[in-house]
Amino acid sequence: MAMGWREGCAPKGTKDMPRVSIKDIARQAGVSHSTVSRALSDSPLVSAQTKTRIRLLAGDLGYSPDAQARSLVIGRTWTIGVVVTTIADPFIAEVVQGIESTAHDKGYSVILTSSNSEPERELAAVAMLRSKRVDGVIVTSSRVGAIYLEHLEGIGVPVVLINNHREDSGPYTFSISVDNRHGGWLATQHLIERGHRRIAYVAGREDHSSEAGRREGYCQALAEAGIAFDPALVVRGNGRSDGGEEALLALLALQERPTAAFCYNDMTAIGLVLAAQRNGLRVPESIAVAGFDDIAFASLSNPPLTTISQPKRDMGKHAVEMMLELLNPTPGSTPPSNVVVQGQLVVRESSGR
Repeated sequence: MAMGWREGCAPKGTKDMPRVSIKDIARQAGVSHSTVSRALSDSPLVSAQTKTRIRLLAGDLGYSPDAQARSLVIGRTWTIGVVVTTIADPFIAEVVQGIESTAHDKGYSVILTSSNSEPERELAAVAMLRSKRVDGVIVTSSRVGAIYLEHLEGIGVPVVLINNHREDSGPYTFSISVDNRHGGWLATQHLIERGHRRIAYVAGREDHSSEAGRREGYCQALAEAGIAFDPALVVRGNGRSDGGEEALLALLALQERPTAAFCYNDMTAIGLVLAAQRNGLRVPESIAVAGFDDIAFASLSNPPLTTISQPKRDMGKHAVEMMLELLNPTPGSTPPSNVVVQGQLVVRESSGR
């Protein structure tokens, strides 16, 4: 005869088991519940012998701390919120890996939310994380820092922006970013050194703060080499591979085509390379290409992509460390400063041997 769930499958003795509390441990140990609380939090006010006895008893009784109740008492949740534009971006994925691993090592958990590159959703995501009582927020590769800074600072928790540099730090908001102008200069200068004089720039989205810096670096390298700026060679992309494909078609329509192209990011560059090959062009013989970011796909593309490498995981690591400095300031310490890191030129086959 088959047994129903209530008769044969439900674990005996586990239904509606009461949660073991600090008061239960105190009763068994014959001490006050404040002594138990201090012992479990490793307070120096409790002797080592008593701590050991209480911890062993807590384990025997199956006690587990109520994180929510504890956070209400001390005002901390040991949680960091992270807002990203999209988890599909390989660059962001590596930054988040650096955030998560560092936060875990420091005893913090991470709540990740995506804004889908929409400023209103970014701000709503930050507000949602605050409603979850996160201790701080990290916003990566985002426009929200520049557009809604006043609202961010009004949330009242530390906010660290990654790749959204601002010159001044407010009481809550700080930034870590790559030197976009220097990176744009490095990539363009490299193409110039390869003998190119007609170099295109495939831009990113106009409302991204990193776009302006990379374009300025491009213009600076041209000016230093005595190459006149040609606005026809600047084509708008969208930061994705399809934007690079469309940009290549626009460049092919020019009466005098470029011999090289510096792209806003690697995904744009990869799309441009694919479009070039579909149109019978060889890279780098017909058109040399350089990107920005050094995502994992860059070294796997055909040909492998020359690019500006950003220290992605380190930027995530530094963001968490900056957050913890803001959350746990030492007496007499000064607030952390905004950080600008340098990218490195990585030369591969796409720009010529």
